[in-house]
Amino acid sequence: MYNSQDISKRIKERAQQQGIALGQMLSSCELGINTISKMAKGTDILTQNFAKIADYLDCSVDYLLGRTDNPEINR
Repeated sequence: MYNSQDISKRIKERAQQQGIALGQMLSSCELGINTISKMAKGTDILTQNFAKIADYLDCSVDYLLGRTDNPEINR
């Protein structure tokens, strides 16, 4: 099982590392402003949202889920 608080923390950290504001990212991904808060509470864990965020942050979904510490995408 994945820890929803860890997932939201990884999203925030990755955005910060890249100098991306969360509001900007969420708007560009066409997600609601409360998406990250909902993810932290475990109420908005939708696959398509993870994919949008991972693509925007140029990292793998596995990284966001904590399955790897390497954010790089294998291409």
